[in-house]
Amino acid sequence: MSETTHDGTVAVTATPASPGEGLTAAQLAARHGLTVSGARPPLGEYVRQLWGRRHFIVAFSQAKLTAQYSQAKLGQLWQVATPLLNAAVYFSIFGLILEADRGMTREVYVPFLVTGVFLFTFTQSSVMAGVRAISGNLGLVRALHFPRASLPISFALQQLQQLLFSMIVLFAVVIGFGSYPRLSWLLIVPVLALQFLFNTGLALAMARAGAKTPDLAQLMPFIMRTWMYASGVMFSIPVFLADHPGWIATVLQWNPAAVYMDLMRFALIDGYGSENLPDHVWAVACGWAVLFAVGGFVYFWKAEERYGRG
Repeated sequence: MSETTHDGTVAVTATPASPGEGLTAAQLAARHGLTVSGARPPLGEYVRQLWGRRHFIVAFSQAKLTAQYSQAKLGQLWQVATPLLNAAVYFSIFGLILEADRGMTREVYVPFLVTGVFLFTFTQSSVMAGVRAISGNLGLVRALHFPRASLPISFALQQLQQLLFSMIVLFAVVIGFGSYPRLSWLLIVPVLALQFLFNTGLALAMARAGAKTPDLAQLMPFIMRTWMYASGVMFSIPVFLADHPGWIATVLQWNPAAVYMDLMRFALIDGYGSENLPDHVWAVACGWAVLFAVGGFVYFWKAEERYGRG
């Protein structure tokens, strides 16, 4: 910086140093208390933020459930009608034509089939909703700042509410075929709790995958159909695979969908005893629930700052 003196000479003065001279952008931001917009918070803080949005999660799930069949004349009755119609189709094909009910009486097989359809639909719907949780709600994700895990958790909760509504019909079917309420029905609560944890973790993992690869939503129906056929929804795995190496039936029985279905069948159906369950079934059920709930949550959280961008 220069200036002219009274005698016509030019005097040069030093330019004052900038307060931030020599600092990097990150150091300047830290100096003035600035943070990255949309940055991923620490895991503990993220959990606290999510707990603070618990009322939003519940309200959002209830709103989605109400709106799901708002355009249909039968409305919420489709929550029950859809899995029942699926069960009727599977009974016609597998129960009557393919005789997949081998080893079971009709009084056991019909509740067995309906329970399997209802429980697997719970997992299937949670997965499909999770795949679209971020990619299908980009407007909401980009407009508001909130823990993105709220969305897949809300969709999993929506599917739980739908299943609880459908359980009234499931109870009617089970009782209608001769299995009346008993102490084992108390196991329904822990079975549903464990399956909900498993479904939520799986929905969180699929939400991250679906956000990165939207085409995954087109592939998932084929994957879910294969999983359904491998989980014993329509047939008893140990009976149907009696002529095959034993390890095949063991692997299929230990897959999480089969574990939760078999536990629910054991709880509800009089003729479905513990001999139909794999060894250490409750430990396996808890292990799947914890593994996917914790693993899926951490996996989703690690990409928190990338959702809705690009």
